[in-house]
Amino acid sequence: MLDYSVRTATTHTPEFLGLPQGAWVQEGGPQFAGQGVVIGLIDTGIDPTHPSFADDLSTDSYPVPAHYSGICEVTNDFPSGSCNRKLVGARHFAASAITRGVFNASQDLASPSDSDGHGTHTASIAAGNHGIPVAVSGHQFGNASGMAPRAHIAVYKALYKSFGGFAADVVAAIDQAAEDNVDIISLSITPNRRPPGLATFFNPIDMALLSAVKAGIFVVQAAGNTGPSPKSMSSYSPWIFTVGASAHDRVYNNYIVLGNNLTIQGVGLAPGTDDDCMYTLVAAPHALKNNTVSPTELSFGECQDSSRLDADLIRGKILVCSYSIRFVLGLSSVKQALDTANNVSAAGVIFYLDPFVLGFQLNPTPMRMPGLIIPSSDDSKVFLAYYNDSLVRDETSGQVVSFGGVAKILGGLNPDYGNSAPKVMFYSARGPDPEDNTLSNADILKPNLVAPGNSIWGAWSSLGLDSAEFSGESFAMLSGTSMAAPHVAGLAALIKQKFPSFSPAAIASALSTTTTLSDRQGKPIMAQRTYSNPDSTQSPATAFDMGNGFVNATAALDPGLVFDCSYDDFFSFLCGINGSSPVVTNYTGNSCVASAMTGADLNLPSITIAVLNQTRSITRTVTNVAADESYTVSYSAPYGTAISVVPMHFLIPSGQKQLVTFVVNATMNSSSASFGNVGFYGDKGHRAIIPFSVISKAVYSS
Repeated sequence: MLDYSVRTATTHTPEFLGLPQGAWVQEGGPQFAGQGVVIGLIDTGIDPTHPSFADDLSTDSYPVPAHYSGICEVTNDFPSGSCNRKLVGARHFAASAITRGVFNASQDLASPSDSDGHGTHTASIAAGNHGIPVAVSGHQFGNASGMAPRAHIAVYKALYKSFGGFAADVVAAIDQAAEDNVDIISLSITPNRRPPGLATFFNPIDMALLSAVKAGIFVVQAAGNTGPSPKSMSSYSPWIFTVGASAHDRVYNNYIVLGNNLTIQGVGLAPGTDDDCMYTLVAAPHALKNNTVSPTELSFGECQDSSRLDADLIRGKILVCSYSIRFVLGLSSVKQALDTANNVSAAGVIFYLDPFVLGFQLNPTPMRMPGLIIPSSDDSKVFLAYYNDSLVRDETSGQVVSFGGVAKILGGLNPDYGNSAPKVMFYSARGPDPEDNTLSNADILKPNLVAPGNSIWGAWSSLGLDSAEFSGESFAMLSGTSMAAPHVAGLAALIKQKFPSFSPAAIASALSTTTTLSDRQGKPIMAQRTYSNPDSTQSPATAFDMGNGFVNATAALDPGLVFDCSYDDFFSFLCGINGSSPVVTNYTGNSCVASAMTGADLNLPSITIAVLNQTRSITRTVTNVAADESYTVSYSAPYGTAISVVPMHFLIPSGQKQLVTFVVNATMNSSSASFGNVGFYGDKGHRAIIPFSVISKAVYSS
């Protein structure tokens, strides 16, 4: 079998998604939301001792779902009793890694235990217990809850701290989860490169997920953190629900106010300095004992060694440190610099960005003392200019005689709630969906939607080494499409609980047609377009940035109409790919019959046409999962096309289906994508909106 390497790709998000007043209320409150549904997470394992996964927080009946048949592995570091009624199964898969000789048992742990942190974090976002206090670095940051706080968790560890993972181990984990009868699979894993071969869909992970879908399991995958360029998507297949990452409306900002009254914004989950006092600024290279070493050594400027610093000189002042690429590489750490500041009795610490560190986002970092990191290189230059201009130097030796710069730090422990969220984050992978290595586009919309993925609080493993800033903490704040996917896995559990008979495609449809398309101010959702200074380059998001839009948990529990799609449909689609017959048989064990089906013919809650030659007829079938209702269809045609829809009005009884036909004509020659949408508006208040995307258009057949 083709094997290749893979990589990994929440306290306030329940409120931001409206769960406490919306979806949870419909399920009977957080104490019932998701009960009976098992979410299988394929990740780096789990910390079973974390309170987010305890099963004794309420006296209500909370049985292990009878349909789940998985087991709990027992090892020295995952002892008997690690599983419970919340964490119902746990195994690890490492055969491929061991065969390749890359498995390091002391670091990677041959057990379901999480030595990374990522798996514990994603599991808690999907289904962590409700109301678990988040305390980090001695500060309180509210209470955390998973999206489906009463759902059950099954862990299939196939990713490891030191090397990532291999497709063969991930496939073994998917197959086991399907055999164990989980209801939902959440994968925060994407391939390290685009799969070779006939089509991107024919890779071992996507094909293993297809057999899970055949078994009735809803599968969610992170889009990948490979954005923001077009076609950077790392999740390909129409049976997979692909989730991109957006910001939500909570930010932790802290500030420094300089002696010249300039204010500079920073990041840091840290308190401010006392009262309104101004404190003298001292940079580490200017505070070395007896000038024993040349201050050019990087680690001194980064405050990594207190033994060389003059504590008498720094005591009660703010220590200034540089933040260089060495922090990104793990050679220096904020924790070490804070220890240094503490050892020399500094009143606080300010990190300025080394001008050579460009284009990466700084996560807010917890600090026990007043402090912040200036995340912008431009602001760092302003800060340094003020500091250097305020120094008094000896005219002959050039030595610093006195420090004239002063500042105070305003704390960043209390969040600000903005109203421009959600926006698509720069790192979130974008469509269109690449069909193969020649980069031709598939008639399939990716991502499917976006969900909160930026600055997400989640449970952290006591052994977690993945994020140095949070080592030893029980919660961590991380960003990535890895955080967005489990949000959707948890919300899917709420849909599965309300509609137990829904197919995976019906769950996908309920999530897709009910999304939000505007931000909190009613303006279009924006998408960041660049890696550096992303906020200055954002523009309105298209379907290739955000899929159907931003997830709306409450509306998804009452979709009205659903677009259903079966395993047989996906099978016919694969058979319709030119030359695919032997590959399909190899993966599925079934033989193709002649098929002319394309991606645009699948009954998906979106319409995507990669190449429109003159005209095309597309059909969709909607099923009414609510009471009898009359619908009106309206649309806006993508630029360069004309659309007609039949019927424009229909009455659909409960449980019945309605066929709708769209005829699309090219009205101009163009190779650039254009976007429209189709809306189904019911007279009982239901609405289903699907995006309509056409990439290449030709008026005359070529």
